[in-house]
Amino acid sequence: TTNAITGVGFSPDFVWGKQRSGVNSHELYDTVRGVNQVIYSDLTDAEGTNANGISSFDADGYTVAGNTSINLTSASVVAWNWKAGGTAVSNTDGTITSQVSANVDAGFSIVSYTGTGSAATIGHSLGVQPSMIIVKSRSGAYAWTVYNASVGATYRLRLNETAAAALSSEFNNTTPTSTVFSVDGTLTVNGSGQSHIAYCFANTDTTKVGSYTGNGSSDGPFVYTGFRPAWVMIKSYTAGYDWVLDDSARSPFNEGNATLFPNASSAEYTGGAYGIDFLSNGFKPRTTYGQYNQSGGGYIYLAFAENPFKYANAR
Repeated sequence: TTNAITGVGFSPDFVWGKQRSGVNSHELYDTVRGVNQVIYSDLTDAEGTNANGISSFDADGYTVAGNTSINLTSASVVAWNWKAGGTAVSNTDGTITSQVSANVDAGFSIVSYTGTGSAATIGHSLGVQPSMIIVKSRSGAYAWTVYNASVGATYRLRLNETAAAALSSEFNNTTPTSTVFSVDGTLTVNGSGQSHIAYCFANTDTTKVGSYTGNGSSDGPFVYTGFRPAWVMIKSYTAGYDWVLDDSARSPFNEGNATLFPNASSAEYTGGAYGIDFLSNGFKPRTTYGQYNQSGGGYIYLAFAENPFKYANAR
């Protein structure tokens, strides 16, 4: 039934929810696309209307309307919440006019635009270069496309797949600027007449996009973020492993051992084979599994702070 989730601490503009205790897809909602409009990180499905999904974004959280996977009776659920800039505004910096909700201080913006089918630029409103961009066609059943600065604009990753980074012109072989990012005419990122959504992330005191090289040891490499992370998503860009996602709410103590997979509908894994330590100024993989720490493997990550480093304590 209707369930008002409170205690978030702000009115979220982007909510990513997952049932921990069962096999159901990740549900993603945002204020730019509007209430009840859902996309799934582990599927290629076009955006759908979920009448049982998030029906309102509230002052201190959000309301789920009914019987959807993030509100099943007695199900254990996690939801991650981001604050953007509220109601979207037009951005004419690019050759395509976009609708953007941006939080410059947090380095996060939600960008909606209609594709042209040919090379174009799109305004993101961050004022600095985004280091990670995650794009999904809202209109068609096409794969998610991910840009990461460590991999470069001539490659892309798929959020819904395990594949390593692949050569691609989807970001038009062009590094984003402080005002725009570039796309070619591919259906995944710029289908003619199709609606698209992009989530853009830039490095700030509380957001870090970066990379590291695995050492294949249970005493994995230390990865400096400049803050104690609350949330870390990792992907090998050199090999075909799952995306993995850990957070301090589900794993409040080191070693973290509660892992979800953005590319899969699997229930939360708590078997102990995966995991990272959250430290006062970064994180450290504590596993030899290829999802986190293959010897010589290249990894990208997206991390968000529990506290900036000057306020952080070890745990």
